[in-house]
Amino acid sequence: MINYTEFLTLPLFPLGTTLYPDGVIDLKIFEVRYLDMIKSCVKDKAPFGIVTLDQGGEVRTPTEKISFARVGTFANITHFDAVQPSLFVIQCTGTQRFTIRGCERRKNGLWVADVEVMEDDPLMPIPNELKVAADTLKKVIDSMRMQGVSEDQMPFTQPHLLEDCGWVANRWCELLPLSAGQKEHLLGLSNPRLRLDLVFDFLEEMGISNIHN
Repeated sequence: MINYTEFLTLPLFPLGTTLYPDGVIDLKIFEVRYLDMIKSCVKDKAPFGIVTLDQGGEVRTPTEKISFARVGTFANITHFDAVQPSLFVIQCTGTQRFTIRGCERRKNGLWVADVEVMEDDPLMPIPNELKVAADTLKKVIDSMRMQGVSEDQMPFTQPHLLEDCGWVANRWCELLPLSAGQKEHLLGLSNPRLRLDLVFDFLEEMGISNIHN
């Protein structure tokens, strides 16, 4: 993980999805406000923040009101391709989480926030009663590989910490069809065991033995 300062100002990218630490996300950038933001981030080797939209769309409209989560994740750009002057294709990896303390929308529509860095999840072994969540996630990963998904196409980074509560919980948070509110709540939890407990409840509701099919 990258250790950022405790408080800093950060450009935000509100999305209809949630990025978790060690998660990977591919984005197409075409709005001027984000093209400029990404140029600056690439030049300065700096992250931006991804936050989950509660209301509104990802593409700016003149009258639409948007609201977004107050907990987000630093996005580190790991791949950058300027397909056209007005179209970038990037891949980002989630690093640390942050909490928004204040934010403003600039004239070009870009949101900028003062954020406080959250502590990383402590490594926490998975208890026996929750190991089926890790075992099933391994089956999902193995299934992806059998379908020809390469390591650089996986939706999360190596190493695969299948014995750690936080890592396994985060991967399920990305894979399960949870609501924006549920994902925001889970991202903000400081206890990885509690996050995995809640994820396990979702898995049981869906029929955990069938999750990987």
